[in-house]
Amino acid sequence: MNTSRGTRSDGGALGDAVAARSGAGRRRTRHRAARRVVVLVAGVTIAGSVVAVTSAIIGRTHRQPSAVGCVFPADSAAGTYTITPEQAQNAAIIAAVALRKGMADHAVTVALAASMQETHLRNLAYGDLDSVGLFQQRPSQGWGTPAEIMDPDYAASAFYEHLDQVSGWQTMAVTAAAQLVQHSAAPDAYANWEAEARALASALTGEVPAGLSCRLHGFGGSTPPPSALGQAAATEMGAPLLGVALAAKTGWEVAAWCVAHAYNYHLSSVSFGGWTWTVASGKWALVARPGQGAAADIVTAT
Repeated sequence: MNTSRGTRSDGGALGDAVAARSGAGRRRTRHRAARRVVVLVAGVTIAGSVVAVTSAIIGRTHRQPSAVGCVFPADSAAGTYTITPEQAQNAAIIAAVALRKGMADHAVTVALAASMQETHLRNLAYGDLDSVGLFQQRPSQGWGTPAEIMDPDYAASAFYEHLDQVSGWQTMAVTAAAQLVQHSAAPDAYANWEAEARALASALTGEVPAGLSCRLHGFGGSTPPPSALGQAAATEMGAPLLGVALAAKTGWEVAAWCVAHAYNYHLSSVSFGGWTWTVASGKWALVARPGQGAAADIVTAT
């Protein structure tokens, strides 16, 4: 079962607006697809053939969006979640900032659930009143300037600083901890995202090895300089963790961070622990026994 919930709307005026725009876009896409089907099957006179051709074309149309995206396993034995490369990179930044600040993995789950509810892990330059950014933080409420809040690294850091001031957040339910930071008009809405946020946090913090993979049909923007990835990693995670020996959990967190950044940093492969992800396959594959070779405990990205 493929549970694609990374772009769903589950409450809030902003979520409803995003869902309405997305729904309109999908209806326009279906209308265009329907016109193509009519043209293609106009010359078919046998009713059964019309049904077969139409079904095949519609099937390809519906499967195409899933060809590009990032997936991670659900907590249950079966099923995956799917998010866009943009969402994956924003989520990886949220996890990286927690590593830099020494926050427990539960903090990542709380932060991801908050951002999923507020913006679906997108860095929005608009929102209710003066809210902007991944968490819809408000400059008028002391969260920072609009430019600062629009920096995902800054926004995540501000979220964690507020969370760290909540007594007992480490053992709180996700929705309760998120609400004490966000002060939302829908205080229970964060619970809707807890399962997905926990699964994504497990993949991004290295709790699940090779937990995040992305299938890409191209890269975003111009090719960055060779040093850009290392600089971003050191800034977001707080240390130069690429090309150095790492413990397994940290190594898988860094590897997941690289895969999540592959779209914008034009990465064709990421390797760690005897496993390699390639942009060509969109998957992780075991290429050597874990621990085999001098560089098995080093994350490499090309």
